[in-house]
Amino acid sequence: MTARQSPHVSVMAMAAQKAAKRLLRDFAEVEQLQVSVKGPGDFVSQADLRAEQTLREELSRARPGYAFLMEESGASGGDNWSWRWIVDPLDGTTNFLHGIPHWAISIALEKRLDNGGSELMAGMIYNPVNDEMFWADKGAGAFVNGQRLRVSARREMKDAVFATGIPFAAVAPQRRLAFARTLGTLMPQVAGIRRFGSAALDLAWVAAGRYDGFWELGLKAWDYAAGAIIVREAGGYVTNPDGELGLEGDLVAGNTHLHPRLLEIVADGIAAAGRSSG
Repeated sequence: MTARQSPHVSVMAMAAQKAAKRLLRDFAEVEQLQVSVKGPGDFVSQADLRAEQTLREELSRARPGYAFLMEESGASGGDNWSWRWIVDPLDGTTNFLHGIPHWAISIALEKRLDNGGSELMAGMIYNPVNDEMFWADKGAGAFVNGQRLRVSARREMKDAVFATGIPFAAVAPQRRLAFARTLGTLMPQVAGIRRFGSAALDLAWVAAGRYDGFWELGLKAWDYAAGAIIVREAGGYVTNPDGELGLEGDLVAGNTHLHPRLLEIVADGIAAAGRSSG
């Protein structure tokens, strides 16, 4: 099944493709920068900022008045927004920095509701290296390069492959412990656990059925907003360990059959870490 993109998704796609051209040029230079005295850190930060500026300009031109929540520059556009873009210009920065071709541009669109809440209306995740564009409109399904996406149909934990994000040095000790407890419980039960370094692409791959589920602790809205709607429109579930979805925090995604069990294991790991730290 193929589908025509909505006007909002078309705007996202055009903005992402423009930002991707410069990111791909920058990515081609990373290997040379790694052997320089200065090192690649500042360069990659500038690549991030340039991509974010391009996305802001393109999205603002197409939809004047929409607010922004962006990884690098934060929130802008006033508190009384009706529509808001949620943008990560380069998800997988560490991969980018090391010349690993697994990173993405992530854009979601959020609508404010009359009751004061909000709802994700569309999302797009673009992997420029592989030229794979994942996208979804609320109520219209999820797609990659025009082909319909469905989460996997696996029912047994022993057959499942899950993705995760491994805490690094700056993460609080209790969160590292929660991850370790979860991993220790999960490993003996499943076919495999993967850590590829981009939460946005992990979620896109759950939607595509490549992974059966995903969990990570301490995410921000720009890490998973686009991925959340894409997984949901592909027939999966995305919640926090309490079974709800906020705009930042701990995240568990999976297909219909395996999400409840993964949710239980992650929640138990967080609770066990809390008891150990108490």
